[in-house]
Amino acid sequence: MGNVVRIGNRLVGDNQPVFVIAEIGINHNGSLAIARKLIDGACLSGADAVKFQKRTPELCVPRDQWEIERDTPWGRMPYIEYRKKIEFREDEYAAIDRYCRERDILWFASCWDEEAVKFMEQFSPPCYKSASASLTDTNLLQAMRDTGRPLIVSTGMSTREEIDLAVNSIGTDQLLIAHSTSMYPCPPHELNLKMIRTLKDAYDDCPIGYSGHEVGLAPTWAAVSLGATFIERHITLDRAMWGSDQAASVEVSGFMRLVSNIRDIERSMGDGIKRVYEGEIEKRRTLRKITDVRVQVPRVAVSGNGH
Repeated sequence: MGNVVRIGNRLVGDNQPVFVIAEIGINHNGSLAIARKLIDGACLSGADAVKFQKRTPELCVPRDQWEIERDTPWGRMPYIEYRKKIEFREDEYAAIDRYCRERDILWFASCWDEEAVKFMEQFSPPCYKSASASLTDTNLLQAMRDTGRPLIVSTGMSTREEIDLAVNSIGTDQLLIAHSTSMYPCPPHELNLKMIRTLKDAYDDCPIGYSGHEVGLAPTWAAVSLGATFIERHITLDRAMWGSDQAASVEVSGFMRLVSNIRDIERSMGDGIKRVYEGEIEKRRTLRKITDVRVQVPRVAVSGNGH
């Protein structure tokens, strides 16, 4: 059960190591220096990939919000100007591409519009990601599909019918589906981690994963135990930094624990076949009083009146 999809040099799916994505997103606040530090943190943590977000501001920001004044790291300015400053340009992504290759870590992006897909193609990413907000944008999903690269879709803020419609519209070939709840941060009672099993039952030919926005690490570890084949969590240098996603992110030290314990969980799962391990043999010999006893179950006669 469960298809396997190749992302770069990694296989993602059932019976494969959990694919860990450190989402940088826009936590770099428009700074290439911060982006490099976040890539370093992801590498130190043992993550398999880092992910950014790519938007064309003029297409993604509704026209009536362009001139709304916002407080930003660069002072107060119109929202459209802030969105432009937070976006990396071609030369900056070229630097990120070189840096990730030097650090031997995969990188890709969530594309929020079709122009962003065209932009990202020049870097030959190993896959694409569709944000939860884009699940119903079938033209955008198809644009990412048309590249021939694997596609990860997140399912936050979506109904089962919307998930089914998206999957039916683009097919399941090289498709990965992430359970998610689009709250930043998300309270535990709205995480609904059992949806991972629901999605695995519904789409058994797709790797199913988890994109988490909770505070803390335990729910992500639980998601792995429930069968998530890939994990995505936001990474930050400091949860108190400026930015909308920082509070729902994991600092580097926490990300190190996150990945380390995911690997422990993988090793702990076993194969479900009961056996006596070598380390138990001596304890068995010294502590167990009775071994290898065949228990005879007496046959009880049953009378016709039930007594």
